[in-house]
Amino acid sequence: MQSSPSATENTKYQKEYCEHHAECLKKIQAVLDGGATEDEKEHFRKNMDHCLHCIKMYHLEKCVKESLQSKIDKRLCPDNLVATIKAKLNI
Repeated sequence: MQSSPSATENTKYQKEYCEHHAECLKKIQAVLDGGATEDEKEHFRKNMDHCLHCIKMYHLEKCVKESLQSKIDKRLCPDNLVATIKAKLNI
């Protein structure tokens, strides 16, 4: 009977550097924002299985997003401000 590899042994099979850093970051942000397509979500799930760099990047982005959301006070924009902005944009 074989035992399963330890967490330390599993990490040696993960990439330490992502050669598609910018593309992966865009997909991670889309997933976290809820705007990812099904293809992007699938790529994200597959990539997270073997790219340590992307895993770390995902956790960092998630932490930043959660921190910002906890600091923001959500309020409705006053109607006169909306009207002023629309007028300046000629909408």
